Amino acid sequence: MSYYRYHVFFCINQRQGGEACCNNHGAQAMRDYAKKRVKTLGLAGAGGVRINNAGCLDRCALGPALVVYPEGCWYTYVDKSDIDEIIDKHLKQGEVVERLLLQK
Repeated sequence: MSYYRYHVFFCINQRQGGEACCNNHGAQAMRDYAKKRVKTLGLAGAGGVRINNAGCLDRCALGPALVVYPEGCWYTYVDKSDIDEIIDKHLKQGEVVERLLLQK
């Protein structure tokens, strides 16, 4: 059994020279928001959810990216309401949020 039920990695990479990257879309702020909300909901910690930074996840052309393990679900998002939906549906209820999945 895994130490965490879900491990979430937010790409917060910042590329130089104006290249497409997740941090151009506020990735650090969205990661911070998710981490705080998961803690507030009592989901953080052993047996629960861990929110982490990641370097480049190499999906920059598709918008900001995060990945949820153990399923390996890759999501994109626009704002806090999308992050809330991922937390409420995937991390709390175990349901994949189909509309936010990154295309392969």
